Amino acid sequence: MIQVIVTILILGLCILGISIKIWSKKDGKFSGTCASQNPYLNQNGDTCGYCGKKVDEITKCENPH
Repeated sequence: MIQVIVTILILGLCILGISIKIWSKKDGKFSGTCASQNPYLNQNGDTCGYCGKKVDEITKCENPH
């Protein structure tokens, strides 16, 4: 029973932390979420799987569809 309570508390703290981050950011959006902007995830210079832009074209990652 203690494990369930501790798990619920930890998950609640994580959700609270994410909520505070979204609330404190301008327009409630995370910055730099496009995988093309992360050099560890995109070592080959591939295009973004979400918006289709190349690494040097990324200013704002939005799905054109």
